Amino acid sequence: MPRPNHANHNNPPADYLDGFIDEIQAADFLCQSVRTLQKWRVSGFGPHFYKPGRSVRYRRRDLLEWAATRRRSNT
Repeated sequence: MPRPNHANHNNPPADYLDGFIDEIQAADFLCQSVRTLQKWRVSGFGPHFYKPGRSVRYRRRDLLEWAATRRRSNT
């Protein structure tokens, strides 16, 4: 039985997944460079992003969902 005071690391809280992060954090989250994320945005290849004003933001949930679509079992 899980302890009530300890977070379950396999299921992060929804507010963590739905919070916005900047492109530096998103690049780190995906183990990519910021420049790669920038190229993906221009080409339309990468994960969904938000552009409130001049800044670019990502939701961790969108990054995880996008990464799951890239999963492969062989080459």
